Amino acid sequence: MHWDWPWRRLRWSGDVKMTDHSIINDSMPSALRISFKLLNEEETLQLGRTLASVCSGGAVIYLQGTLGMGKTTLSRGLLLGLGYDGKVKSPTYTIVEPYEWDELNVYHFDLYRLDDPEELELMGARDYFSDASLCLVEWPERGEGWIPGADLDICFERAGNGRQLWLSACTEKGREMLLALQKQPLPFSSGEIA
Repeated sequence: MHWDWPWRRLRWSGDVKMTDHSIINDSMPSALRISFKLLNEEETLQLGRTLASVCSGGAVIYLQGTLGMGKTTLSRGLLLGLGYDGKVKSPTYTIVEPYEWDELNVYHFDLYRLDDPEELELMGARDYFSDASLCLVEWPERGEGWIPGADLDICFERAGNGRQLWLSACTEKGREMLLALQKQPLPFSSGEIA
């Protein structure tokens, strides 16, 4: 039996709505969305490193965008920011790459090659999503109904030679992360509240 996440069922009921690629909970006080314009790979890595500084405890972060938009690059920056010093590879063929520390486990999912969302249940994906886990999920729509909703939804769009990123808080935890992120110094044009 798969998880039955209410926000999936109530998608168009008024409690939850889709805006662009983000799921925003209307009942959450003061939903928050921040936009960043990133010019190159180094800025994407730096945003990931900065995002790591606001990731305490478990959370689910969706990474959405077409192929080659920088989802894995942002994940690599986040892992580097958490202190990982090994090679960060895309989990395209393995579905999930684990990075484990004593105080936090990070699981980087890439669901692009998932044939059937039920495969997530067969591989025990439910066990990865816990209060002690930070789960980064690329192509989350391919696991719809089988993975929990995002605390933070990050959408990547092409903007000239760079990227426009939209970070949307989907839960109170996501909102706290974005508020903390706004207080961090960034070496590029910082985010605008949308």
